[in-house]
Amino acid sequence: MRRRKTGGQSPGAHRVGPRERVRLADFDPGEKSGDKDDETNVRSMARDLAALASLQELLYAARTHSVLVVLQGIDTAGKDGTIRHVFSGVNPQGCRVASFGVPTEEEAAHDFLWRVHRQTPARGELVIFNRSHYEAVLVERVHGLVPEKVWRERYGQINAFESLLAGAGTIVLKFFLHLSRKEQKKRLEAREDDPEKRWKANPRDWSERKLWDAYRKAFEEMLSKTSTRDAPWFVVPSDHKWYRNLVVAATLARRLETLRSGWKEAVRERGQKT
Repeated sequence: MRRRKTGGQSPGAHRVGPRERVRLADFDPGEKSGDKDDETNVRSMARDLAALASLQELLYAARTHSVLVVLQGIDTAGKDGTIRHVFSGVNPQGCRVASFGVPTEEEAAHDFLWRVHRQTPARGELVIFNRSHYEAVLVERVHGLVPEKVWRERYGQINAFESLLAGAGTIVLKFFLHLSRKEQKKRLEAREDDPEKRWKANPRDWSERKLWDAYRKAFEEMLSKTSTRDAPWFVVPSDHKWYRNLVVAATLARRLETLRSGWKEAVRERGQKT
């Protein structure tokens, strides 16, 4: 059974409600609406990218809020591709990407949020997390790098951290890029077969794939325990790259559009003071 989308949401996106129990089997990673070149989809993408460019400029000028976009998903789910396409029109002056790999020796000597908090956006800034603090309840859980008691406590710590950010004016939007196992296999093979993509190939990706069920369980618990009113998770069908981008762009544009008038007013007030 596939979960139906609720009214008022972006096409294809499911906003996880607080305390909602998530089963990824309820969501179709291959969902799409029409085809990439359909006029409606082309126009929608162009409209939303233009809106994001305009809204990011207002965000930067108003300096009343910051925006944090979190991207999580299994290997090859499309975090890099989402960044390249959805944020292609924003001004680099007010936007940056923070990526989180294996903690350095210095980072590992601190609490798990130390390196993350340092990368959160300042007022007027849009920051995209390519992977994030959620690695602490995903990779560290699946590979047994910390005791269960430790990673279980982190759900509450993450919620408190994101509540702190929201209270300081940060708009937190989190996207889980939902990919099927079949599509992941195709993408891993494509990396090895295409000379221009072979640099991305990593034998570790295939070993991680063997842990698919463990990661799926970890993702489900992550989504269930850390989607809040102030920092919601959105489940995004990601088997079709173009549709994934369409959904993320639409979701961002709709959320930030609610702040446009306030940002315009703040910009006018700043102009009167100069």
